[in-house]
Amino acid sequence: MTQTIAVIRGDGIGPEIMDATLHVLDKLNLGLTYDFVDAGLAAYEKQGELLPAATLAAITKHRIALKSPLTTPVGEGFSSINVELRKRFDLYANVRPAISFPNTKSRYQAIDLITVRENTEGAYIGEGQSLSADGETALLTQKITRKGSERIVRYAFDLARKIGRKKVTIVHKANILKSTSGLFLKVAREVAAQYPDIQCNEMIVDNTCMQLVMKPEQFDVIVTTNLFGDIISDLCAGLVGGLGLAPGANIGADAAIFEAVHGSAPDIAGKGIANPCALLLGAGQMLDHLGKVDEARRLRNAIVKTMEAKDNLTPDLGGEGTTMSFANAIASRLSA
Repeated sequence: MTQTIAVIRGDGIGPEIMDATLHVLDKLNLGLTYDFVDAGLAAYEKQGELLPAATLAAITKHRIALKSPLTTPVGEGFSSINVELRKRFDLYANVRPAISFPNTKSRYQAIDLITVRENTEGAYIGEGQSLSADGETALLTQKITRKGSERIVRYAFDLARKIGRKKVTIVHKANILKSTSGLFLKVAREVAAQYPDIQCNEMIVDNTCMQLVMKPEQFDVIVTTNLFGDIISDLCAGLVGGLGLAPGANIGADAAIFEAVHGSAPDIAGKGIANPCALLLGAGQMLDHLGKVDEARRLRNAIVKTMEAKDNLTPDLGGEGTTMSFANAIASRLSA
């Protein structure tokens, strides 16, 4: 059975890491076919739009998209194309694993945690943004709903149960943000009570950041609101060697978009030295979502083995390989 996915090759290093990723996916013989569509600068240069209707239609039709980093031009259209995609398709769950890999510049080993971030509410909704006429005062509305809180916390607990995780940490700032974070925490407690098989604890966000640096092994699954999740997930990426190893899934009821969470890195675009691992790991999340769990495991194992062997690693990982030679080395290790 074939599965068609929408593919956004992206901007900057995006096309290079996407080509490498699809090369590896093809070696898995998954029966995937690709519907290539544009967004970001590439779309703007071709069609005068950052997010063309054809791209939105493809994601709606296929319900699955694999996306390279996009550039949102300053002063043009949306504040962020990524945020716009999440809003358009109600991709409420942002799932960001942080896993230790061999031969990285990380200060830690054996990190294996997941941040589940609410993706459609909080400080990122962009409602109520205003600047006073004298330029002295800026305002922004932060909105949290019971529905949004309930579904993201339930997603985190369901994910923990599905993949055999033992603990969920609810991260909040309810001691100060008593209305918004207070509602999130109240709803999270109600949901947690329905999962007696999973340990649950609560932690204030500033303490969470300190604890992640001091004792990251105490965490398993973290669930939190939009802004806190954005910050924490990047902190977690730093624990395992940086954004070059950080994938992200954006999941809703009717669509899902999988991506590398790093930027388009225009300074190295076209040089063939970009690390494709984050997008490959995002593709692994996509395979899990499609029920191709064994193939996702094979992909991750091949990345680990290639990094253990230091075979054609890209310069950011201390090697002298190219984007495609690194991908070829990974593809060669895709044994069952």
